[in-house]
Amino acid sequence: MAARVRILLTGWFGFLNGEATAGDVLALHRVQDVLRRAGLDHDVAWSPGFRPAGPHLTQVRPEDYSHLVFVCGPLHGPQIEELHRRFAHCVRIAVGTSVLDAGGPAVTGFHRVLARDGPDTEPTADLAARAPALPARPVVGVILTHGQHEYGARRRHERVAEEVTRWLSGRDCARLELETRLDVHDWRLSATPAQLEAVLSRLDLVVTDRLHGMVLALRAGVPALAVDPVEGGAKVTAQARACGWPALVPAERLDAAVLDHWWDWCGASGRDLARRIGAGFRRGGEPDAADGLLRALAPGRAD
Repeated sequence: MAARVRILLTGWFGFLNGEATAGDVLALHRVQDVLRRAGLDHDVAWSPGFRPAGPHLTQVRPEDYSHLVFVCGPLHGPQIEELHRRFAHCVRIAVGTSVLDAGGPAVTGFHRVLARDGPDTEPTADLAARAPALPARPVVGVILTHGQHEYGARRRHERVAEEVTRWLSGRDCARLELETRLDVHDWRLSATPAQLEAVLSRLDLVVTDRLHGMVLALRAGVPALAVDPVEGGAKVTAQARACGWPALVPAERLDAAVLDHWWDWCGASGRDLARRIGAGFRRGGEPDAADGLLRALAPGRAD
């Protein structure tokens, strides 16, 4: 009777102090897809720092497996050498990896190395390129402020930022931290309003506690989940009212259930309303303070 094949998949994402990158995990998905199609039983060992629920590489029993497959990343270092010792009875295969030193013990410890690149070898496409298609996820801009000390004892900025970011970490979305501050020297910031608007217009949602975070999102036709970080309400609340925008959470009512409610609303009815508000801004239909500027400048016509 043929020996039962049971495979353990791991990589740098399995080491205690290793690094889990999107490319590594997509490479893993590609290998898993190949194994599933072939009907081959397999488990994945993760780092406890990345997947606390496990299973963890340090806890699995090597004797439970016939094969160890190391996925993606460079083949070097004592962590990989330790794998060879710990799983010495297993058939050990590296797939989609980079070979730095073909004669190094981290490389020679494998029975087979299916490399993506290495010395004197023709490179092959990275495994992540052919990973199974992923479901779409909303792209969310996050614009928060920790300043505005002029509000004194009414400030709730730190608590708002902490609660909002903790809540966001549990949402299945792509998060993009943004700033309304412009800077011509810092490449990470927009240098012009047009550059920032180009980013905002490509988002699905903006989560913000800033007045201009909300206004600029709506100007771009993108729904904004706004939180007023000042107890009792201040300029964010006033501007939401002026814009006719309902997705506003007062600092004193901030909790996950309220945020969840407005998240769902922004992804449904809020999309159409944000587009209508943005179109109204462009038409110039709503009055603002600049409309009264000429009257204020006219001699003898101060209001």
